[in-house]
Amino acid sequence: MNEEQLDRMRNGAGFVAALDQSGGSTPGALGRYGIEESAYSSEAEMFDLVHEMRTRIITSPAFTSERIVATILFEDTMNRQIEGRPTAAYLWDVKRIVPILKVDKGLEDETAGSRMMKPIPDLDDLLARARSQQVFGTKMRSVILAAGTGVDDVIDQQFEIGRQIIDAGLVPIIEPEVDINAADKAEAEAQMKTRIASHLDELGENELVMLKLTPPDTDDFYREFVEHPNVVRVLFLSGGYSRVEANERLARNRGVIASFSRAFTEGLRVDQSPDEFDAALTASMTAIAEASRT
Repeated sequence: MNEEQLDRMRNGAGFVAALDQSGGSTPGALGRYGIEESAYSSEAEMFDLVHEMRTRIITSPAFTSERIVATILFEDTMNRQIEGRPTAAYLWDVKRIVPILKVDKGLEDETAGSRMMKPIPDLDDLLARARSQQVFGTKMRSVILAAGTGVDDVIDQQFEIGRQIIDAGLVPIIEPEVDINAADKAEAEAQMKTRIASHLDELGENELVMLKLTPPDTDDFYREFVEHPNVVRVLFLSGGYSRVEANERLARNRGVIASFSRAFTEGLRVDQSPDEFDAALTASMTAIAEASRT
């Protein structure tokens, strides 16, 4: 494990930029950027366009470690280059921003009020390639739609795969997203918190994780995780909230920083001039970083 990266993740000011849209979510990301589906005719062309968008963001003079602690990448992005360097190496060597890799392969259909992760074939190989490219950690997402047995199933699966990632020398982001529209959101959060706590207490001294969670209904609800010795950082996703509301909820929770995707790129457009683009990016990052300082 890179100790400098660990220190940045544990203590760095700012937030985590999630640029990890995969095949299913990429059309929406491009659409919000101003590139309609009619602009490409294949998946390869789609991924070329989204890499151009991500490259524009990452190489912007506004995109610096002053506000960005880490960036989450999709595997296709990790496999590509920015200015002649592998993307993860560019982030760390040039920007001093910690690279993190999304490793999940999407979600299963709903069962018992949750959507588990699909199997992740060849995970060990992917983790080995990630480590060789200076990647610090991983991210994998499940979704909780209601309280019930599915909550425990999601958390158990997250930590089972998380241990495999720890054994490979990386730090996993455990991400059990609670749907913001769940009718029993507070109950689901309470059940999830209990299950996460039980798994955290089973970790060894040097077994580290990060947590990426939906902003809770009760402020400072996850304070014990912020202070837990095995938790490097607690992150909040935006979860469908607007950037303004996500920032307001984030700011009310001490010690937590953002890991926004859609809310982070809100307002960025392909037809903006360089100055307009950098100004929009700066405004987004400044607001999110400020909300992450509490």
